[in-house]
Amino acid sequence: MIRYAVIGTSWISSSFIEAAKATDRFQLMGVYSRDIDRAREFAGEHKALYIFDNLEHMAQSDLIDAVYIASPNSMHCQQSCLFLNHGKHVICEKPVASNLKEAERMVAAARNNNAILFEAFKTCHLPNFYQVQKALPALGKVHKAHLNYCQYSSRYQRYLDGENPNTFNPAFSNGSIMDIGFYCLSTAVALWGEPKKVSASAHLLESGVDAHGSVVLHYSDMDVILQHSKVSDSFVPSEIQGEAGSLVIKQVSECQEVTLYKKNATKLNLTLHQENNTMFYEAQVFADLIDGRKSSEQYLQNSLTVARLLTDIRKQTKVVFPADR
Repeated sequence: MIRYAVIGTSWISSSFIEAAKATDRFQLMGVYSRDIDRAREFAGEHKALYIFDNLEHMAQSDLIDAVYIASPNSMHCQQSCLFLNHGKHVICEKPVASNLKEAERMVAAARNNNAILFEAFKTCHLPNFYQVQKALPALGKVHKAHLNYCQYSSRYQRYLDGENPNTFNPAFSNGSIMDIGFYCLSTAVALWGEPKKVSASAHLLESGVDAHGSVVLHYSDMDVILQHSKVSDSFVPSEIQGEAGSLVIKQVSECQEVTLYKKNATKLNLTLHQENNTMFYEAQVFADLIDGRKSSEQYLQNSLTVARLLTDIRKQTKVVFPADR
């Protein structure tokens, strides 16, 4: 049983805790919050045994083997390195870091301490994502892909009302490409690797982060077009177009449905059943990595590639974080 603790007491931490519980491979030992009363309340809700309001003490604890980090993006590097340097395994919410330099520092800490660093990008571990991968050869030569994720943020009205929520605050290394757009970008990297060239544009809010934008990933014989937004909704699926057919993916982050349209007009539903809490699959992979059933190298390389691309995209769109300085 892998003994773990969580940093962060939001809904996403609750979702991971439930997913980890469903695998029967984890035991929740501790909860960290800067607010000890909130840590106590959250620990009670999820039956955690210990509470912490000091990260150094938690990192030194012999009670835990691993940590799930769901703090703001700007804190990922410092917190991950603290635990990795104490020999703890880390599953860190996406994006793993604010920029490439931080991601490289985190990967070095993992390797130097023989610990697992795993980015919590759930999409590429879903059964229906594997269906997409398996179906790609049926498309023949692929020329175009459109990966689309636009979702009106529940915090946008707060921003419009003059507040400064984390979601639209550069101090927390946030914005559309770092949140919604991440799913599109990481999906492309998981399917086709690093592109030869990137072209990006975005519309920035007065706070300095991107509200929405578009990215074109140029490969040797195909383009992948990414559309992302935190200030509008889209109900258009994603699509991969080949000479012999097309794959249509409903809600790319969850891969809810996968449909293959062959050139001869045949339509095949490739959708498999998935757990309601789709974080279950990333929790399973994290456990496999800790148990030595899988190698973490490809995941680390993908995280570094995505961090490199995110850094390039923000440079092109002139989104600057304090972490960049």
